[in-house]
Amino acid sequence: MSAVSDRYQTQTSQTQTSQAQMPQAQTPQAQTPQAQTFINSRKPLWNAGAIAYTLLSYLIGLTLLFQAGWLSIAGGLLLTHSLIYSAYLSHEFMHGTIFAGRRWNAIWGTVMLWLNGACYGSFDDLAVRHIAHHVDRVDFSGFKLAETLQALPRPVRWAVLGLEWLYLPVISFWLQWRGVLKTWQQPDQRLRVTLTLLIRGSLFALMGWLAPKALLLYCIAYISMVNLLRWMDAFQHTYEVFPFGTPVPVRSREDEQANTFSTLVSPRYRWLNLLMLNFGYHNAHHEVMKCPWHSLPALDRTLFKGDEVHYVPLPQLLRSYHRFRIQRIFSGQGQATDENRQPTPDLFYGAVGVSFLTIF
Repeated sequence: MSAVSDRYQTQTSQTQTSQAQMPQAQTPQAQTPQAQTFINSRKPLWNAGAIAYTLLSYLIGLTLLFQAGWLSIAGGLLLTHSLIYSAYLSHEFMHGTIFAGRRWNAIWGTVMLWLNGACYGSFDDLAVRHIAHHVDRVDFSGFKLAETLQALPRPVRWAVLGLEWLYLPVISFWLQWRGVLKTWQQPDQRLRVTLTLLIRGSLFALMGWLAPKALLLYCIAYISMVNLLRWMDAFQHTYEVFPFGTPVPVRSREDEQANTFSTLVSPRYRWLNLLMLNFGYHNAHHEVMKCPWHSLPALDRTLFKGDEVHYVPLPQLLRSYHRFRIQRIFSGQGQATDENRQPTPDLFYGAVGVSFLTIF
């Protein structure tokens, strides 16, 4: 990771990515007084509330899984939402928007990764890769998904595609396990990965032994979380994709905004976007990446009029996520707008996976 850190420190003053200090990246706009207002708008009570809700809903939801009838169903729903919040809080900790110092962001980020199952790669590695996405204004991948799938034996390939058609996100699990294996190949990470596998495996085995129904409901909640994260993440960029660590072309802020899209649950009833911790305000997030989650709606209102083409309507998000769930695997993200910046929903296929939780 140090080589990557050195490259980004040399390339830009926007980020610091060494093992001693986690990325605390800032965009050029983050230097303006207006942007600084949002960067410095930390609200400790809001952050404490989000963290407390995530932990309590996880524990309560997990407990309710062992109950009978509708209580177990309610537990599954609560657990699903806590997993979603843990993922988006992980993202906030990667950007250093919760605490001022790196140490506490890393500690709490690691806690959240343990909840959502992305804890096999280190928090710092995930943060470095995600900040690179902001600094270079491209997407990164460890291998070519379509070509790798085509090279699989036909029965295996059709099984993968069949499960994806049924909304079982096996490709996301595949990417996650590739990340586990890649991390384990680093000698200094093997003990941590092995212990993580043993601890989590033992806990799931214990749950299955105590109550098989609880384990089944946990799996359903986890699959639901992955699908909802993928749905929110799929239509937020039409970036070019490069192998991580390779040279990438310079992209301007205009290119960044032209290839970034906001996926709001509701532009009118903004409180509904809290269901996804305001992650849908993606153009605002990319304009000032250090803006905390609770201030993104205000930043969005400051930057945009609300009728820009980068707002993808909720009906399109739902329809396209369903319609292109297989096509996007082979066709890539597609095209969101034409040369006149008019929406092209029939060509916007979306991405696969949840990038900020995976080490490819």
